[in-house]
Amino acid sequence: MPVFEYKGRNQRGEAVKGNIEAVSPEAVATQLFNSGITPIDIVLARTGQDVLGALRGKLGGGKVQLIDLVLFSRQMYTLLKAGVPIMQALKGLRESTHNQVLADVIGNISESLDAGLDLTGALKRHPQVFSSLYISMIQVGETTGSLPEAFLQLAGYLEREKDTRDRIKAATRYPFFVLLAMVIAMFIINIFVIPAFAKVYAGFRLDLPWATKLLIATSDFTVAYWHMILIGVVISIIAIRIYIRTPDGRYRWHKLKLKMPVVGKIIYKATLGRFANALAVMIKSGIPIVQGMTVVSRAVDNDYISERIVQMRDGIERGETIARTAAATGMFPPLVNQMIAVGEDTGAVDELMFNVADYYDREVDYDIKNLSGAIQPLLIVVLGALVLILALGVFLPMWDLVQVAR
Repeated sequence: MPVFEYKGRNQRGEAVKGNIEAVSPEAVATQLFNSGITPIDIVLARTGQDVLGALRGKLGGGKVQLIDLVLFSRQMYTLLKAGVPIMQALKGLRESTHNQVLADVIGNISESLDAGLDLTGALKRHPQVFSSLYISMIQVGETTGSLPEAFLQLAGYLEREKDTRDRIKAATRYPFFVLLAMVIAMFIINIFVIPAFAKVYAGFRLDLPWATKLLIATSDFTVAYWHMILIGVVISIIAIRIYIRTPDGRYRWHKLKLKMPVVGKIIYKATLGRFANALAVMIKSGIPIVQGMTVVSRAVDNDYISERIVQMRDGIERGETIARTAAATGMFPPLVNQMIAVGEDTGAVDELMFNVADYYDREVDYDIKNLSGAIQPLLIVVLGALVLILALGVFLPMWDLVQVAR
């Protein structure tokens, strides 16, 4: 039987708190009223295993990944479809999962079901694991009696989501490492290489060209203040991360990502594909379009696109069609707007939105395959400019040294 922590006030108005073992929060409230205590707050007590799991999560020692949720959803579908009771299914999954954090979450869900909550209410207690879209679809499955099918649709959606995220990471990994290698190379050259040449040039008292003066000045500054530069970089990264976590900073960062050269176009198409896929899944599950838009706006993981989806929802609430609201936001190209309009005319919006998601998936695949060819000109220009400055700065004075030696 679960244990609940309570806070309340006794008949003298004094604050009291403690633990009570009961089957549900309502049973705890009844016991407290019978003993003359007015309850203020009643929550499920955290066990030692829960505390360790929370500490492990804060320290980064464990996290529920998308692949874990995919396996969980597929296994739940298989077990429920086979007629296994939900409590027995959760117990078996808790014992078989390799992710300890997910195992703890499944254990807490079982305790919540024992306490009298439905599955939707139990999942809502873990928003860091189950998204609003996940919870909404489970709620529809419970209401309509099609819970196994809800888990199956979620498994398919999450598999597609994982594939999209993996492709975005693949698209951004190459340029990130190239730029990082360039920064590290320039730092090493400024610290070790240029000072050695500067000593040679100083001994001959040559009239150095502007490129050499620029390199030496940059190197002297880096050598003298390298520790301040590192501290500044670290502080800047921390400040940016803190700012991005604010609503305004998160919105600006998400908008900036979509406008990045080359990579931004891939992220934009992948986000629209995620939106189309999520909306199709919601409509197919029987969720009203307005409610589905609200949930999907929180599921696309981009505040800039989310704002446009909310605009679409507001337009639909006013009686406008999906195609008209989509065209008004400017999110989709004309071809996609036409596909959405056809879906509304034929009553198959979910199927057409799946087609839209497939269209963007193919676009993202094509762009990723051609990413190297698209980004190489930019990298060549940047590397060429750096090599030119280094060559002019290092080799032009050497020509003067040859003249002096002769």
